[in-house]
Amino acid sequence: MTTSNQTPLLRLAGKCLKYFLLVLFGFAIAYALSSALGIFHVLPILGYILQLFLFPMGVILLCLITTAVILESLR
Repeated sequence: MTTSNQTPLLRLAGKCLKYFLLVLFGFAIAYALSSALGIFHVLPILGYILQLFLFPMGVILLCLITTAVILESLR
C-alpha cells in the first residue's frame, strides 16, 4: 500500500478535472454523431448546454486547480 503526498484539495481538483473532461468528451461524441446522422436540431441544444453549464463549471474548476496548486506549492 502506498501513501499519497498530495493534499485532499489537489486530489479533489484532479478528480473533478477527470470527470469534467469526460463530460466534454461525451458532448464531443454527441455533437459528432448528431451532425453525422443529420440530426441538426440537437446542435443548438448542445451549444446552449455547453454555454450555460459547462463554461461556468470550467471556470470554477480552473479556480479550484489554481488554488490547489498554490496551496501545494506553499506547503
